[in-house]
Amino acid sequence: MLGPMTSSPPPPSAAEPTPPARPTPLSPLRPMTARGRGEAHRVASPLELFFDLCFVVAIAQAGVQLVHAVAAGHSGQGILNYAMIFFAIWWAWMNFSWFASAYDNDDALYRIVTLVQIAGVLVLAAGVSKAFEEHDFLVVWLGYAIMRFAMIAQWLRAARAGRGAERTMALRYAGGVFLCQVGWLGLLVLPEHARPWVFLVMALLELSVPVYAEKDFTTSWHPHHIAERFGLFTIIVLGETIAAATVAVKSAVDEHNALGELLPIAIGGLLIVFAAWWIYFVVPIHGHLRSNRESFLWGYGHYLIFGSAAAIGAGLEVAVEEAVGKAHVSTLTASAAVTLPTALYLLTVWVLHSRYFKVGIAQQLVLPTAALLVIVCTFLGEWAVLGAGIVSAGAVASGVMLTVRMAARQKGRAATTA
Repeated sequence: MLGPMTSSPPPPSAAEPTPPARPTPLSPLRPMTARGRGEAHRVASPLELFFDLCFVVAIAQAGVQLVHAVAAGHSGQGILNYAMIFFAIWWAWMNFSWFASAYDNDDALYRIVTLVQIAGVLVLAAGVSKAFEEHDFLVVWLGYAIMRFAMIAQWLRAARAGRGAERTMALRYAGGVFLCQVGWLGLLVLPEHARPWVFLVMALLELSVPVYAEKDFTTSWHPHHIAERFGLFTIIVLGETIAAATVAVKSAVDEHNALGELLPIAIGGLLIVFAAWWIYFVVPIHGHLRSNRESFLWGYGHYLIFGSAAAIGAGLEVAVEEAVGKAHVSTLTASAAVTLPTALYLLTVWVLHSRYFKVGIAQQLVLPTAALLVIVCTFLGEWAVLGAGIVSAGAVASGVMLTVRMAARQKGRAATTA
């Protein structure tokens, strides 16, 4: 669920009463009424954190299969399968996150249905290897169906509690999700060469459901809560990237005495992940999300942020395997497996986050320039990953120095004026 392309309702005024605190005892059933957008101290719940961790299991499985595909020389098919499976994981996660921000009533039934969604992503994760290796998407489709029908049940509960335009909106969501799930059957019944087109069409239809559903009524998602949820998931995905790279380096060191080849990859990968964390969290984004139009684009854009962040870890594994002679790819391909998702991450974070807070051309050009230089690092051979890490760290350092310099200038001007 995302904000529509219409203007958002004004924030609560000081005269409006503060929404009451949520009841703490667990009840079997409560009306699924909307929560207040101005609710104070809104943070991610333990159930949401558990939800995120279980979804990362599926992302890890997709990353492992991407590594195998690229290392075996099947980069094109591997990237396509990764994009399709990652979309299913990301879209189910994001729909739940925005729904929960507006309608989490934390009763027993809500928790049970959420656990069913978690079961669905675990089923999906179990089918990832068959999707990559045998091009069989049945288990992936089944896992996605479990998640989506659970989401339909949540929307029907919201429709039952809602009235008027709110009820219509919830029913539109439920109907749209159901029709899209039927459409995804095309992955199972159509020939293999048609699957990319099925994915493209169905992905566009899925993205259109929130636009249509919320054209007359805006859900009361909480800006601070949404920003925290996306930030936490970014941290978890980056943590998975570090874990994957660590396991790859450890196994390579255990089996081969190739520390000289692996050390630049390890250092470069660490610098990339540290820089990825820094540039995402350098400024709070929740204030920017008060516009529904911006929140709509911001949420959709995280498909590229999450996908590229997870792909960096897969790329580091490919680079390690190539360095010790296990991968059947060239050094250029192994380098590109790291540099291209890194450049995409830098560029996407700039588009969705940083550009709104940069002042002056110099600050605006830091991340786009860094993305271009990271791509150039692809041609540095065995030093490509280290070069990309140094460029990424340099982008962070440049941003900090430019910010400090601008603050000093502003302070000097204020002192002169005084």
